[in-house]
Amino acid sequence: MRVPVGSHVVDTRTGRLGIVMGHEGPYLQLRPYGGGKEWDVAPDAVRYATPAERLSAATEYANARSRGEGP
Repeated sequence: MRVPVGSHVVDTRTGRLGIVMGHEGPYLQLRPYGGGKEWDVAPDAVRYATPAERLSAATEYANARSRGEGP
C-alpha cells in the first residue's frame, strides 16, 4: 500500500498516530502529531486514522502546548 506523504495513519503495532513524512526503502517514516522523533514502520502495519483519532491527537497536542509542554 502506497500511503501519500501528509497522511494521518495509526501504527497498528503500537497504536500511535503519526503523519507520513516520507518513504525510505520499504518503510514509511512517521512523525507524531505536533512534531517529535520519527519512526519507521512497514506499510502493512498502518491504517488510516479516523476523524475522531485525528481530533483526539490535535486536542492532546493543544492541551500539552497550553501547559508549556512540547516535543
